[in-house]
Amino acid sequence: MNVMKVEGFCNTSFELVKQAFVSHFEKGLELGASVCVTREGQPVVDLWAGAAAPDGTPWQRDTIVNVYSTTKTMAAVPLLMLADRGRIDFQAPVADYWPEFAQNGKAGVTVAHVMSHSAGLPSFDPPVQRVEEYYDWDDLCERLAAQEPWWEPGTQFAYHDMTLGYLQGEIVRRVTGKSIGTFFREEVAEPLGADFHIGLAPEHDARVGELVPPEMSVQDLPEDTPPDSIIARMMEGYHHTCLEPQTSAWRRAEIPAAGGFGNARSVARVHAALACGGALDGVKLLSPAGVERVLEEQIRGVDQAIGMEVVWGMGFAINDPGLATRGSALHGAPMSPNRRAFYWAGYGGSLAVVDLDARVSIAYVMNRMSPNPESDLERGYAIAQAAYRSL
Repeated sequence: MNVMKVEGFCNTSFELVKQAFVSHFEKGLELGASVCVTREGQPVVDLWAGAAAPDGTPWQRDTIVNVYSTTKTMAAVPLLMLADRGRIDFQAPVADYWPEFAQNGKAGVTVAHVMSHSAGLPSFDPPVQRVEEYYDWDDLCERLAAQEPWWEPGTQFAYHDMTLGYLQGEIVRRVTGKSIGTFFREEVAEPLGADFHIGLAPEHDARVGELVPPEMSVQDLPEDTPPDSIIARMMEGYHHTCLEPQTSAWRRAEIPAAGGFGNARSVARVHAALACGGALDGVKLLSPAGVERVLEEQIRGVDQAIGMEVVWGMGFAINDPGLATRGSALHGAPMSPNRRAFYWAGYGGSLAVVDLDARVSIAYVMNRMSPNPESDLERGYAIAQAAYRSL
C-alpha cells in the first residue's frame, strides 16, 4: 500500500488541516497542491504534496502555479495601500485619475464601484476574440475607457472576471507611473519575501506547475440561458482553455484578475500582513484603518454573473454569518465564524481567507482544477473549516 507523502510541517493543534489535505489526495481529487495557515503572522501549517505536472514531476517547496482569480486578492492590495496613503479616494470617480475613462456615461463610476464589481463593465464590449488580446494592456484599457456600462453603476453587480484587473491596474499606473505588477513586486512581494508574481519573469519558469483543465468549461451554460443575459454576453468573450499558463506570453503579461503565479505559502504570507493589522515582520503595507476599509460593505445580493450570493467590500468578498441560512455550504455560506473576515477564490479551486478577528490567513493552491464550476470551492472550503475547528 502506497503511503501519501506530505512534505512541510503542521503544528499538532492543526492536525485536522493536514487530514483534510491528505483526504483530497486519497479521494483522487488532487494531482499536486499546497496549503498554508498563519496565525499571528506565523505559519502553523505549511504543507505540499503530489505532482507538479501529469508526468509525475514532484511538487516541490517552491513550486508555483497560476491561481486565476485568487490573483484578485493580491491585486486589491496596491489599491488599498494607495488609498491608505491618501493617493486614491475610493469614493472619487475613476476619471479623476484616468480622464479618458469618463467617456460614454462613466463619469460617475467610482473606484469603489470597480472594487465591488458594480461598475457595469463585467466584460469587454465588443468581446475579446482571442486570448492574445489580453496581452495588450494599452488596447484593452482604451477599450474599457470607451465602453458604455451595462447598467447604472452601483445599482447591481456582476463579477468583473477579467476586466477588473485592467481597471484596477490602470488606476495604479495613472497614480504611480508603475504597472500594478511592478508596484506589487516592489512594495508588497519583495519586502515580505512572498513568492507571488503578477507578470512572471523567465527565471521562474522552471518552477511552474502545470494546470490540469476542468472537465467542464464555464462557457457550458444551461440551454435555457437567455442570450441577452449578463452571463451569456460575458461568455461571448471567454476563450480560455486553461492551457494558457503554460505559454510564455501569458506568464509575461500582467493579468491582475487572473494571471498571478504563486503557492499557498506566498498567498498566506501577503494576507498574514492584512490579518495582523497591515504589518508583518517589520514591513508595513497598511495601517489598521487601511485594512478595515476592506470591510466597508459596498453591495450585496446574488451576483448576476456567477449566481452566488456575495457581500462585496473593497476588493474582497466579506464574510457574513447571516448567509448561512440562505445558501449551501459552498454557495453563500460563511467562510469563517467571525464577522471581520474576507476572502476570494480562483477558477479551479484555489482559495484565500483573511480573518482579522482570529488574526489568521488561510490559503490553498492546487493544479488539478475542479471538474466543474459548481465544485470549485469544495476542497478549499474543507481546508478552511478544518483550520477553524483547530483554533
